[in-house]
Amino acid sequence: MTTPFTMAAFARAYSAPLKGQFRVKPEDFIVNEQMDIDLSGAGEHLWLQVRKTGANTDWVAGQLARCAQIPASEVGYAGLKDRHAVTTQWFSLQLPGKADPNFADLPPEIEILYQQRHDKKLRRGALLSNQFILNLQDCSGDLAAAQAICVEISQRGLPNYYGEQRFGHNMGNLTKAERWFEGGFMPKQRNQRSLYLSAARSWIFNHVLSARIQQQTWDQRMEGDVFMFEGGSAWFADDASPELTTRLAALDLHPTGVLWGRGELATQAGVGELEATQAAQFPIFCAGLEKHGLKQERRALRIKVNELQLTALSATSVRLSFSLPPGAYATILLEQLGHFSSRAN
Repeated sequence: MTTPFTMAAFARAYSAPLKGQFRVKPEDFIVNEQMDIDLSGAGEHLWLQVRKTGANTDWVAGQLARCAQIPASEVGYAGLKDRHAVTTQWFSLQLPGKADPNFADLPPEIEILYQQRHDKKLRRGALLSNQFILNLQDCSGDLAAAQAICVEISQRGLPNYYGEQRFGHNMGNLTKAERWFEGGFMPKQRNQRSLYLSAARSWIFNHVLSARIQQQTWDQRMEGDVFMFEGGSAWFADDASPELTTRLAALDLHPTGVLWGRGELATQAGVGELEATQAAQFPIFCAGLEKHGLKQERRALRIKVNELQLTALSATSVRLSFSLPPGAYATILLEQLGHFSSRAN
């Protein structure tokens, strides 16, 4: 096992010509969930659109559950959002036979913007996209080159790395996964086990993607590849159709990388060899994932970025706005544009 774990080892697809700070204050990192659900106006689930400032999603869910006097397990949300940010997201509260709660004593970090009843719980991943508005401070470097990279990313796509958040503080989810798989300790809570399994799996995927970037094939078709349609989850093997190359160029579909687990690799030829070689660097992770019953899946090697703009606000600050699909990380886009550090604790 290669330790210590560090994100610095992963290859960039773009030249990152800027330097600066992000998340200097929460208002510099704005995230808005984009949903496409028609609320029925009736049912046992109360849906809330919430703006939170400097707070994590689980804590907000707990505060809503406290006001409603229900277990936290009966609070639904589509995904976790950054703590050091101002984010707008949806929650649902299951309230069978109960009136709408009084939220008057919610902490000031939580503001309810809208509420309506619905007949279904809000499930993880049930959103169209996340819209980001980032104000970057103390910036230096070649802004024109960074703006040109934004155009290229819009046309070519963004590497779909898992971000550092996936791996926990100081990459702790990876070290704990390693200890768990080696028998050093047993995580007691189900959500902890899920975090450690996801971290190990994501680490292998990131190495596969980094190797494809080094080969300059992360957005190209290779013999033996497996593809996934934009916005989809189903995957299919290369059938040598000339249409695949055209659709790759149009960002209609993407090459994929392995999410490790039981079963045979779906990729063939050189791609299969690359994935097997990268996974073989982490035998403890591979064995642990298989032992705990995970089956092999696939993840797109790149994502489509919409509405990407980089605008100068002053001589030393810029605004970056864009939209990403669920499961993608804004920090990965930042890493392709420059070397940015966060002042958030």
